[in-house]
Amino acid sequence: MATDDLWVWDGGRICLDFVNTLRFRWRTTPEETLRSAVDLSRWLQEAGLLAPDAAAVDPVATTVLASGLRLRETLDRTVQAVADGLMPDSRDVTLLNRSAAAAPRPALQLAVRDGRLAPAGTADRACDPMAALALIAQDAVALVLSDEIRRVRVCGAERCALRFVDRSPARNRRWCSMSRCGNRAKVRLHQARARGTGPRPDVRSGRAPDS
Repeated sequence: MATDDLWVWDGGRICLDFVNTLRFRWRTTPEETLRSAVDLSRWLQEAGLLAPDAAAVDPVATTVLASGLRLRETLDRTVQAVADGLMPDSRDVTLLNRSAAAAPRPALQLAVRDGRLAPAGTADRACDPMAALALIAQDAVALVLSDEIRRVRVCGAERCALRFVDRSPARNRRWCSMSRCGNRAKVRLHQARARGTGPRPDVRSGRAPDS
């Protein structure tokens, strides 16, 4: 069973949070946090995609788990390719489209609330894991077709590799999370400077270079 600290929610899109369930992708053997169908169901519920009263997942439902892991790697390859200005593999496009179509979104309806128009009649949570995976695929398709795809980044920390959307005004966000990788990088830089092995100050300005 995965532990809570392995599931991070800094991707900025639910499809990237899903990709990030495979941790430390830079390793020869990354760390898998979805080791069973129960792990997958729990993640989907914590992500707000699976209704709390959804039918319990059979602990040996390997088909659901295999579908989820296959979708995760497919959408990661697709997103990374398009973010780099490349065309994704046609087989990945086919699988992503098939997954997204597995749970068609209900027709958007209108409601009047407090004198304003608001959406109504749409389901925001799935009743089973396969339908929840379809919601992830739909989010990935929407991301790939949006201008935001150019803002997809990989964390700059050497031992992280989490994916995220850079929504900073200057488009220069380096870390998946400032409270995690950003602070760790600053601590290491400070320690290196204290030992005299870090970057030297800019002699023209008297300031140390940005971290």
